[in-house]
Amino acid sequence: MLEDVKRTDLFCDYYEKWITVYKEGAIRKVTLAKYHMTHRWLKRLIPNLKICDLTRISYQQLINDYAVCHERQTTMDFHHQLKGAIMDAVDEGLLDRDPTRKAIIKGKAPCAKKIKYINQFELHSLLDELELKPEVSWEWLIMLIAKTGLRFSEALALTPKDFDFSHQSISISKTWDYKGDGGFLPTKNRSSVRKVQIDWQTVIQFSELIKNLPEDEPIFVSGKVYNSTVNDILMRYCKKAKVPVISIHGLRHTHASILLFAGVSIASVARRLGHSSMNTTQRTYLHIIQELENRDVDLVMRSLSGLS
Repeated sequence: MLEDVKRTDLFCDYYEKWITVYKEGAIRKVTLAKYHMTHRWLKRLIPNLKICDLTRISYQQLINDYAVCHERQTTMDFHHQLKGAIMDAVDEGLLDRDPTRKAIIKGKAPCAKKIKYINQFELHSLLDELELKPEVSWEWLIMLIAKTGLRFSEALALTPKDFDFSHQSISISKTWDYKGDGGFLPTKNRSSVRKVQIDWQTVIQFSELIKNLPEDEPIFVSGKVYNSTVNDILMRYCKKAKVPVISIHGLRHTHASILLFAGVSIASVARRLGHSSMNTTQRTYLHIIQELENRDVDLVMRSLSGLS
């Protein structure tokens, strides 16, 4: 498909073909949708720009125009998605040089961030308010994510067969396509295939809860699932417990934060969360790690001051 591309073709058309050749079937649907969104922005911002006219100045102007209504990080993601296609165009001789070189990434000031996690005391208060009845409910899902740090899609995909009560663990090997038509999907990455240890209280509760359910069918799914539904339920319980309102994904952040403050190593937290590398964990929880480092400095100074 890309063999017939000429330097005088429109860049937005080239980018659309590039997505088809290099990205379709190679990345997750949710990531592919972001590339298609970038293509729609190209059609809006540079509908008539030819490949041969893509210079450092025209590229910088494109980035500037996109940055007018997007935050810097979003603009950076836009830039990275374009850069892959542009570098291939350079390799194919469609461009003489890399127009993305030394591009300046701008963007709107970030809006006020929502609270992403709550502390251990607040989590106890929240879990105490959950109405955990004898049958499966969203309250049980909320409790399970709080205690395991699973992604929402991972928790939805759990079947009774994934629970190993004798070894106190849950096997994570798939996700649920709640944003699409339903059904099982692969995990986010290879590192996301893992076993997550659970406490004895959770073992006892879930062994009773799921004992009569079909082995291979999702525990929490019956029909179309919307994360907004679960977030609304969680919000209601947060308000009832008088703790900051967080999202269902915020429970995952809460779980990781509590482990880090408890002294669990970054490597162990990364494995438990299914992160592809410790770098992801460090970036996501940088503020907590810095706080822990400050605490470590105080401990070092107290230890040194006791030496004579």
